[in-house]
Amino acid sequence: MNKGCLITLGIVLLLATLGLGGYFMQKSDQEQAGIELTKAEIKDIVKKTVATGAVRPRKEVMIKPQVSGVIDELFVEAGEVVKKGQKLARIKLVPSEVNINNARSNVELTKIRYQEATRELNRQKEVFNKKLDVETARVNYENAKQEEQRQNGLLTDGVISQTDYNLIKVQLDLAKAAYDNQLIVSGNSLKQFEADVDIRKEEMNAAMSNLQLLREGATKNSKQVSNVVTSTVNGMVLDVPVEEGSSVIERNNFNEGTTIASVADMNSLIFEGNVDESDVGKLKVGMPLELTIGAIENEKFPASLEYISPKGITEEGTVKFEVRAAIQPTSKVFLRAGYSASADIILNKKENVITINERDLIIKNDSTYVEVKVGDNEFEKRMIETGISDGIFIEVVNGLDTLVEIKVIK
Repeated sequence: MNKGCLITLGIVLLLATLGLGGYFMQKSDQEQAGIELTKAEIKDIVKKTVATGAVRPRKEVMIKPQVSGVIDELFVEAGEVVKKGQKLARIKLVPSEVNINNARSNVELTKIRYQEATRELNRQKEVFNKKLDVETARVNYENAKQEEQRQNGLLTDGVISQTDYNLIKVQLDLAKAAYDNQLIVSGNSLKQFEADVDIRKEEMNAAMSNLQLLREGATKNSKQVSNVVTSTVNGMVLDVPVEEGSSVIERNNFNEGTTIASVADMNSLIFEGNVDESDVGKLKVGMPLELTIGAIENEKFPASLEYISPKGITEEGTVKFEVRAAIQPTSKVFLRAGYSASADIILNKKENVITINERDLIIKNDSTYVEVKVGDNEFEKRMIETGISDGIFIEVVNGLDTLVEIKVIK
């Protein structure tokens, strides 16, 4: 009895030893063959393109003097916030007949510019009041609402699936976002024309005051003296490129004049960048962007694409297209003009989908496969259907789940 038990126990130990040996031999063979296994994962896929550029103020105004002379005193420094009409500098005049003649010409020129700006503002007001510039976006939104209501009825009747209805709902949300964005753009455009009229009016008044000062040595309105340079807009002084004692030249028909200071509204910033020609066809006005600024770590800044250049430029052998996006205002971080930035433009996005590493795909004869483990060191090719890719991971639409192990292609 005891002898039989010992024999049985020996046989069991022998079989266990052989089994473990075979297992470790197979594992060793698999490791020696360099085979690695992985599984599909549930994650978000974002397909995007990148534009490189910089942060700019939407409107930067170069303040120039109406008379020539020498800088007698500067009242501001770069970084200060100024109000419209605030003094920036005082110029010691050097009057002459040439200056008087140029001042007279400048008055006529500023009158013409003011009249042109006024006409353009009236035209823009008519467009804004009749909502001509948002009509297309509004019609698209109304059509999308009608289609969503129709599809909702079909969903209730069981004619279409929830997935098909969700696609229509997404189209409705996009149409609404485009319409809302166009309303904002339309309002901003009107404000810009109004600001331009104010600027032209101030230029005209300054030119007339300048001519009177040169002729009579003083102006009727002591608050507007041409040898005192004032800001024409509210904003921040970005640069003061002159110093006290520097000679300055007035702006006229023959030259641009010397810049006393540049002033910009830092609450209205834009991103200006370039996109490769291979991606520009996928872009549409209104697309969301995420800005990454090199000087600010661990921060993303949302923006909205508002302009795509119709003409490309050649840079280093490749064609680039300029894009411009409105940056949403933020109080967390002060964004400085000129910051280099890169913009991630989201072309497509899917959340919580089955994904695998794109390297593990086998593409042959327009078909896509992966190698699925079916046994010990045994694999078979399984055809799958793929969706969008972010360049590293790719969506698996059909043919695979997260339970099976697939072979890593090296």
